[in-house]
Amino acid sequence: MSDSISSDEVKHVAYLARLRLTSEELVTFTDQLRAVLDHAKDVEALELDDVEPMSHPLPIENTMRKDIPNPMLKPSDFLPQAPAVEGGRFLVPKILGEEE
Repeated sequence: MSDSISSDEVKHVAYLARLRLTSEELVTFTDQLRAVLDHAKDVEALELDDVEPMSHPLPIENTMRKDIPNPMLKPSDFLPQAPAVEGGRFLVPKILGEEE
């Protein structure tokens, strides 16, 4: 593993982010950040001049259906299945101290 980042640098970044790290967390995060930076170096080293930019490695297309209006449901189709109804609408419990 390379010394791409030191624990002192991780400690400094944690200080700037107002994070308190234990010594165990400092070791863990230093190792994890070092692995991420090493991987970034590996990706940066790839020869990609002849590779076309793409958003996905496989050829995909959006499959869209036509926007065709359908008949709407009538309240009598779904309200009888509701656990509670009031005034022709679903009745739900009050939340967050709402008033009537």
